[in-house]
Amino acid sequence: MNIFESRWGKVSWWSIRKATYLAVISLIGIIIVGLTAVMLYVKSLPELSTWHTVQLKHEFSRDSDVHTFEAYLKLEDELFKELDAEVYSKIFPEEKNKVNRYTRNSYADPKRWPKNWNRSFELPVDNPKMGVLLLHGMSDSPYSLHTQAEILQKNGLWVVALRLPGHGTIPSGLTGISWKDMASVVNIGMQRLKEKVGERDIHIIGYSTGATLALNYTFEALKDDNRVVPKSLIFYSPAIGVSKAAPLAVWQSRIGYFLGLPKFEWNSIEPEYDPFKYNSFAVNAGDQVYRLCKKVQEQFDLYEKDENKKLFPPILTFQSIIDNTVSVTDTIEHLYKRLPQGDHTLVLFDINNNFSQNLLVKKSVQETIAMRKRYTEGSDYIFDLISDLNASDDRLKCIRNNKIVKTLPYVWPKQLFSLSHVAMPISKEDPLYGEANTKSPGVQLGHLAMYGEASVLQISPSAILRQRWNPFYDYTQKRMLDFLGLE
Repeated sequence: MNIFESRWGKVSWWSIRKATYLAVISLIGIIIVGLTAVMLYVKSLPELSTWHTVQLKHEFSRDSDVHTFEAYLKLEDELFKELDAEVYSKIFPEEKNKVNRYTRNSYADPKRWPKNWNRSFELPVDNPKMGVLLLHGMSDSPYSLHTQAEILQKNGLWVVALRLPGHGTIPSGLTGISWKDMASVVNIGMQRLKEKVGERDIHIIGYSTGATLALNYTFEALKDDNRVVPKSLIFYSPAIGVSKAAPLAVWQSRIGYFLGLPKFEWNSIEPEYDPFKYNSFAVNAGDQVYRLCKKVQEQFDLYEKDENKKLFPPILTFQSIIDNTVSVTDTIEHLYKRLPQGDHTLVLFDINNNFSQNLLVKKSVQETIAMRKRYTEGSDYIFDLISDLNASDDRLKCIRNNKIVKTLPYVWPKQLFSLSHVAMPISKEDPLYGEANTKSPGVQLGHLAMYGEASVLQISPSAILRQRWNPFYDYTQKRMLDFLGLE
């Protein structure tokens, strides 16, 4: 039987050619439509600015000939000189404005602050009780944990706070960094503390990606006698898991590179009005967080199989039960439920249940919260839920094993429906991110009260709505000091 003959009859060459022609034309049409859609999307994005395109040459990488804290600070000096020369001195007139951090003397200029918290810093003490390393999150700076640094110094700890590579300068620094570069700096910080406190205990405090880096370091130290194993770990909003779409995000950047569309290297292109945090976020930054999270899970796998494993240090974590940046479920399932038995504590802050009772909270959010509470049942760690649920006096309660163990002297501020990822480590007295009546040497972002039509401002509505300070910070500080044996 002829190869083109079937039970439906003979298929002519003309029919095959016609079908092939139509298929090719359709494919070309799809490609044209797709490229047109891509070009229209790119055109709709904000233009890239100097701080998105300049690449600073004095940034640290794991290949740098830098192995000590002093050498890292020296390289950082050169980096910030380059930042001043290549960005502050060269931005275009149309890029300058009163709330741009790269405009000299603007309200967002970091130099308005008594100390440039974008830089690594060290807070020494005489006869230190112990040492502590502070690690900020992705797109942040050492500023995010500066309040913790100052209170710990007052309590007799030698503090080292690191500026992670790619941070504290310009957002373009996030386009080429690797999590391995950041991990190398963590080693430098721990070596510095070892030099300063000797055999005394050293702790690590990590915020967001800083927590993930702390876990990575701890696993490496547990199998390397030449490294200092931290005595304990304290986490704020740890990045244990991110969006399920994260593995695919890197392809956006690769397609942009292939098509010559640099805007595709960015998840968001935003005005830079925060002196100590990038608003724009590079695709690569999210990809590196994903890769680091994956690495930590691989380290957990190896640790569980190790018959001669050392004791894992205790962990104390503070996190909002709703977090749009990282996965709270992964904190429970892929951190706490994987930890060996020990003095581990997870403190989750519930939402303001008055809003829930008034039917203002999405049903899907309520279901997610209920699910996360169930995940913690029957755990080998301490789980404290900080909640006003069923509280007749609106005061927060510390709930453990479904029992109230303590009534706290806190109530939810009016109009605040939950905490957030970024609020957790921030005090209400913070001059930049704190409540409205705090004094700031420059811009004050903790209470952005701006009203009008949604499409007018360059700032997204979510940036205006998001809570930036923790009204219960004093409680987390007390828990931190108790955990460290300082109270």
